[in-house]
Amino acid sequence: MTIRLLQLRVGAVRQMEGWRSAIFKEVITQPCWLSSTGLGGDAVGDTVHHGGPEQAVLAYAESHYAAWKAEGFMDTRGAFGENLLLEGLDDQEACIGDRFALGGTELQISCARVPCATLAKRHGRKDVVDRVFETGRGGWYFRVLKEGILAPGDELILRARPNPGWTVMRALQARWRKATDPAEARALAALPELNPSWPPKLLG
Repeated sequence: MTIRLLQLRVGAVRQMEGWRSAIFKEVITQPCWLSSTGLGGDAVGDTVHHGGPEQAVLAYAESHYAAWKAEGFMDTRGAFGENLLLEGLDDQEACIGDRFALGGTELQISCARVPCATLAKRHGRKDVVDRVFETGRGGWYFRVLKEGILAPGDELILRARPNPGWTVMRALQARWRKATDPAEARALAALPELNPSWPPKLLG
């Protein structure tokens, strides 16, 4: 199946009552420059846990929204703070280290997205965090190997898959279950393409 970029989304930091975040992303319809640290016009509210070259853009599968709706969760596109909304690829297929051409850019999956309190606040319910871990529907981060321009409608072309057994879903659940399955956590930590911030958390 063709993998396609359905939406590009960027957002500024918003000050809410008692918290601030850039999780609220708006659709942009024009081509956009992607640098090693993210999309032009996009901001990061929590620079300790988000952003940077290893988490330049957050991708999310459009197909997940139907599942969230069926479970009574927010199903509005953009509700998970994604920069790239994709058709034809999800967390059960995408793998750590996958390398793609997209428009004039080249991207590589660095890690799964780990759900946090900000996501719970965005959805207005705490149980969304546990459900993301349980279902594996969290999305993933790309690092940028080649900067360039991308646009809605661009096709993602898989160039390499060095770790075909290590899906994004498996990686997220390995982190969630590291205490009960340390061997799985160690195996994930050994992947050279993994975001380097992950091994200390997996092995600690």
